[in-house]
Amino acid sequence: MTTKIVLGTATPGGGFPLYGDKLAETINETDSALQVEARNTKGSTENIPLLEAGDLDIALCTGEPFYEAIEGIGRSKANLKIITAMYSTAGMFVVRGDNPAKTISDLKGKPVAFGTKGSGLTILSRYVMEGLGLDQQKDFQPIFLDKAGDGPVMVTDGTAAALWGGGVGWPGFATLAKAGGRFIPPSAEEIAKVRAKFSFLKATTLPANSYAGQTAAIPSVGSWSYVLARPTLSDNIAYALAKAIDKGHAAFVKKLDQAVETTPANTAAAAPSAELIHPGVRKYLKELGL
Repeated sequence: MTTKIVLGTATPGGGFPLYGDKLAETINETDSALQVEARNTKGSTENIPLLEAGDLDIALCTGEPFYEAIEGIGRSKANLKIITAMYSTAGMFVVRGDNPAKTISDLKGKPVAFGTKGSGLTILSRYVMEGLGLDQQKDFQPIFLDKAGDGPVMVTDGTAAALWGGGVGWPGFATLAKAGGRFIPPSAEEIAKVRAKFSFLKATTLPANSYAGQTAAIPSVGSWSYVLARPTLSDNIAYALAKAIDKGHAAFVKKLDQAVETTPANTAAAAPSAELIHPGVRKYLKELGL
């Protein structure tokens, strides 16, 4: 008997649908008793209420909306548990190679694409700007996208001066880096300033050669993304998912570079607390000695 599992991702053209499709493939190939179906959504901020309503079984979510949900910021506290840590995301801007801007301050007053309305990356940008004493709405001409895939086009044609994004293998960065784009991260001083204000954000690094022409590692600030479960997902299914993701890790990495960070050890380390890891997953982690 196969168990059907609906996995929520995000809008087409971003990193989440890419990750979700490959994750579903990996789990399905590794454990024939599980049948994961990836489904496009509006992203992290929609995935949380869909999980709470039981409309999704598992879903991808960036760290910022997860943090707001479990802390009850602007809403009641959510009861969502982690299946696995996905990857860490170093947030930053990308501009065209011929753009004279060198710092985030240089982008003030310019049209900037911050991402899609429901994306966790967009929320990350808001926290980073706020940490720097900047206001997304007032200090920039903010553009919020309907589809993640629209961002690189707008930078290429000059509608936007910069695009905010993050992480390894992010499609928007890949497109613009191939076309000679340049990255603008927060400076070391700015990273410290952001983290002093928002301690849940972590110092993160975009590894060297993650994108065309990017030969040096780029330090930044960001968070981990997670696969989350609906409140009623059984321990047995959570355990089976954790095991399939671990056993299929080598195959997953062959399909997708970002998957290199999707490990049981990172799940144990990246979770804000052990209680936020699904009990079924905790059982599997204990078996591994984590």
